[in-house]
Amino acid sequence: MSIYDLDRDGLGAHLAGEPRFRVDQLWRGLYSELRRPGEMTNLPAALRARLERELPAGLTETLRSTTDDGDTTKFLWALGGGVAIETVLMLYPDRATVCVSSQAGCAMACGFCATGQAGFDRQLSAGEIIEQVVVAARVAADDPRGPRRVSNIVFMGMGEPMANYDAVWTAVERLHGDIGISARHLTISTVGIIPGIRRLATEALPVNLAVSLHAANDDKRNELVPVNRRYPLDALADACADYLAAKGRRLSFEWAMIDGVNDTAADAVELAAYATRLRAHVNLIPLNSTPGYPVRGSAPAVVQEFRDRLVDLGTNATIRANRGNEIDAACGQLRANHEITVAVSPPGPRR
Repeated sequence: MSIYDLDRDGLGAHLAGEPRFRVDQLWRGLYSELRRPGEMTNLPAALRARLERELPAGLTETLRSTTDDGDTTKFLWALGGGVAIETVLMLYPDRATVCVSSQAGCAMACGFCATGQAGFDRQLSAGEIIEQVVVAARVAADDPRGPRRVSNIVFMGMGEPMANYDAVWTAVERLHGDIGISARHLTISTVGIIPGIRRLATEALPVNLAVSLHAANDDKRNELVPVNRRYPLDALADACADYLAAKGRRLSFEWAMIDGVNDTAADAVELAAYATRLRAHVNLIPLNSTPGYPVRGSAPAVVQEFRDRLVDLGTNATIRANRGNEIDAACGQLRANHEITVAVSPPGPRR
């Protein structure tokens, strides 16, 4: 369990006998100041020591890998139960984005994804999700080239967020209400779990929805994204349209560019037709190769041609910058390859 799993009442139970204002001090320290209890000098030393002992961090950093330019850092965490997850911090000149995991492993079985190849281990708690952001935010604030504030959170790491809905939404509410991340800068990605999309449409916060599409006809998508057999494209489009009507937020489609699989002119035509009716933005993602999938990512020229064809067909499309290849930044790769020698810095201090 992470200290961030506790709500105010839970923290209050650990502060029984202390003045009531201690709960506010501890809550503010955890969420506004991003400090561990032992660093909260406004708390008595004995209380700090007791809280550190009773409420340890939920994540243990086992590996931290950073690109040569310092802009992308991937963390490998050990969790209770002997499982591991990953988090990616991406720094930009004026901001930072954190890509968080919502499950240890994934049961969606998308064959081109390293996480999907590994299978499902367990759900993450809300606190384990929040703690990923807190530690990454501290690293961003301490960047030697100048502090960056985390302003964007994407649920695009390990796992299917809609398959761990309650914990994900609790984390979203805490990230928004207590850490101060705007709902417009919170993005939940899904392979197309329709009940989750429909539930998301009823929530108060208008977060962004991203759908990992990868194919725009059912036959091909059944192979690439097996959950499509349960939630086919027409039904998915209806759910996305209802979400747009409820929230007024831009929908985005994620499309991993796989050489000879989904990068043809016909694929572009199908994708453009599907995206245009939903006014969706398409993010083209050059595929990071994974050991268990016998294909490779599309060549850069093919990706550019595919993007240009989409634009000519009236679809907004962006080629996502492929960051972190040298540190196994594709989802699941660092965990899968953690015994392989990579250029890494030692794990940072436990937060």
